[in-house]
Amino acid sequence: MGELLAPARGEAARQLRPLAEALGAAPYPRSVLSWLHRHSAAALLTGLAAEGQALTHEMLDGLPRMKSTRYVRELLVGTGVLPARQENLARLEAWSSSFIGGLPPGQARLVGPYARWHIVRDARRHAARGSYSPRAADADVRGIRTAAAFTAWLDHEDLGLAELTQADLDRYLTEHPTKHRGTRAFIRWAISRRLTDKRLTAAAPRWPFPSDFLDTDELDAQLSRCLNDTALPREVRIAGALSRLYALPLTRIVTLTADRYTQGADGHGYLTLERNPVLLPPKLARLIQEQITGAIGTSMISPHPESPPFLMPGRVPSRHRSLNWLYTQMREHGLPVRRARNTAMIEAVTRLPPTVVADLLGIHPGTADSWARYANASWAAYLATGPK
Repeated sequence: MGELLAPARGEAARQLRPLAEALGAAPYPRSVLSWLHRHSAAALLTGLAAEGQALTHEMLDGLPRMKSTRYVRELLVGTGVLPARQENLARLEAWSSSFIGGLPPGQARLVGPYARWHIVRDARRHAARGSYSPRAADADVRGIRTAAAFTAWLDHEDLGLAELTQADLDRYLTEHPTKHRGTRAFIRWAISRRLTDKRLTAAAPRWPFPSDFLDTDELDAQLSRCLNDTALPREVRIAGALSRLYALPLTRIVTLTADRYTQGADGHGYLTLERNPVLLPPKLARLIQEQITGAIGTSMISPHPESPPFLMPGRVPSRHRSLNWLYTQMREHGLPVRRARNTAMIEAVTRLPPTVVADLLGIHPGTADSWARYANASWAAYLATGPK
């Protein structure tokens, strides 16, 4: 790995030794050589090493947001050169700071504190618990944008928050139905800060109950295919079975780590989805065992021994498989995700109490209860008429 470290000077040379050792011990040396000669990330890393400065997250944050920059960061974190950090949170913090800085002063005075002390602070709490996902970050970005859009509307209408009436708020929500949830959150925050009339209300939108399902025969046929069809990629089979048995979204499946799987004294395989291990069908347990022992990731280097590897490893040890990649694979192999999950959730809440479903699958008890009430009211009629 002399090609990478030859120009390195100062602090960078010392820092990059773990990376050089990991690349030197990579299971596929040809891939490493190809990466060194052809990949833009290797050129970026060589340039940073030549500068001799200490490599930090802050240094990388100052570079253009490109795939090569992200890959260099992931490689440095995966080999222990840089400490791990919550990248979804870091992305939100950087974006919100830039976005608020570009707002007109009047809007920034309102949206800035809302973003910093409400949305970003909550995101930090979630990240500290290890549960801040890319989708959560996207939702928080939408929340800040929605608040900015509402304050822009107030400016256009020559209204201030203090003068806002219920009629004004109702008119805005009627004209902008897709911004209902984010506007409601902003109004609640403004009321708590005594910035607007405490009597204002924005009713919570009704949960849009799903309408896309599989019939039970089709669900069973797809599950059988996932468990038995060896022509399917193993990761597709595992994801398909987990979504059809336990209503798991792909966002959770890709983040599962290998240590979530255990084999009990009874010889059966168990997967811990939330807090309690769930008994797996023998065929699925064998698939997961094979995945753990024989997974072929896209990474050049081996995972750090102190970090549990992902069940579906990605291109660097610190990352799992791309969510978009898995969605595409499921679609290409004729295994729809949303309809299967909806049906699996209905079956779960009709067989088990909602509190048990919430505990086993790691969903909010209120969500499980809503599913149960929906199942009791609508599922029998759906089965009687059949899917359309």
